[in-house]
Amino acid sequence: MKLSKLLTATLREAPADAEIISHKLMLRAGMIRQLASGIYTWLPLGYRTLKKVEAIIREEMNSANAQEILMPAIQPAELWRESKRWDQYGPELLRVNDRHEREFCFGPTHEEVITDLVRREVRSYKQLPIILYQIQTKFRDEIRPRFGIMRSREFLMKDAYSFHMNDESLQETYEKMYATYSKIFTRLGLKFRAVIADSGNIGGDKSHEFHVLAESGEDQIVFSKNGDYAASLERAKADLGEKDASALECARGIEVGHIFQLGTKYSSSMKTNCLDEHGKSITLTMGCYGIGVSRIVAAAIEQNHDEKGIVWPTSIAPFQLALIPVNMHKSIRLRDAVISLYDELSNNNVDVLLNDRNERPGVMFSDMELIGIPHRFVFSEKGLDAGEIEYKARQDDENQNIQIKKAITFIKEKIKNN
Repeated sequence: MKLSKLLTATLREAPADAEIISHKLMLRAGMIRQLASGIYTWLPLGYRTLKKVEAIIREEMNSANAQEILMPAIQPAELWRESKRWDQYGPELLRVNDRHEREFCFGPTHEEVITDLVRREVRSYKQLPIILYQIQTKFRDEIRPRFGIMRSREFLMKDAYSFHMNDESLQETYEKMYATYSKIFTRLGLKFRAVIADSGNIGGDKSHEFHVLAESGEDQIVFSKNGDYAASLERAKADLGEKDASALECARGIEVGHIFQLGTKYSSSMKTNCLDEHGKSITLTMGCYGIGVSRIVAAAIEQNHDEKGIVWPTSIAPFQLALIPVNMHKSIRLRDAVISLYDELSNNNVDVLLNDRNERPGVMFSDMELIGIPHRFVFSEKGLDAGEIEYKARQDDENQNIQIKKAITFIKEKIKNN
């Protein structure tokens, strides 16, 4: 991609109402723009990162034999009344009426819809266990949206649901999803911790939260010194008592994933049954597994930034490499060499951003550091004469010169090992 063609605009300063670093940097880097309170438009730069997060999640869910579907965002009130959550959920549930005055809501989650689907489609134990997931926009009418996409009203979520004939099968899938989530957050390049958690208004008997560790995290998590116990502060107080909980080592975390053993909370109230091998009707038991896809982007920035801007893990950076020519507009031979290298990089599947604007080198360097691109090539006439190009990683203090003819091999190896 050539920067001159990319819809983006970096800002020197973040708006005054941006409170946390991810909100400030996403606005300054031209990743998002606010449309209304808690509702954001994703610009191309931000959307590229969002899609890379989504792709990693999808690959790992598919590897765990989960099947992707897409459910409606608008849900009928009747289903929520069946589960007894229509009144229970409270004002966060955005309720709407159609032209016939029928009641609906904009889904904040999809337990009711998936349970209705399975009770219609699954008839035999031979179809179970089954894991179904989607990646879709949710809406929760937060009383006080803040922190940019960290606590927005509209957000992108991966929600998965599993159905089983018994608790043993549920436990097996729960452990599989725990391992899958660990793979996902490792591939995303994030420092994270899984902790025992309360199930909240989703319900169920057992749950774990996955937290990206960051000093700015809203949630406090506690650990035992020997590492045998890790829980949210609320759960630790319930398990250990307030005094002992406040004494287990503490860290701040940003919740980005939550897995639940729901049991029969929804399947009982919505009469979701299946025939076992003896022809007996059994109420299915359920699991639920959520990841805040858009929230991960903000959490990654909270964990990975410096005074210059964002420091993306390579796996989710909007571009892997910034190609910065110095005074290209004054030299035809340099421009030809830069375009040739840019085309070769692209043909070798290197995700490269060519900073082809007619700007001073300092401005171009600052913008690329703000955006957080992990690797940088600087190309100049002096380097062209010497057959060399300058390389610098986003977090390196020193530059190094490499031979132009080895540039492709060099950067592919850097990306592979980063």
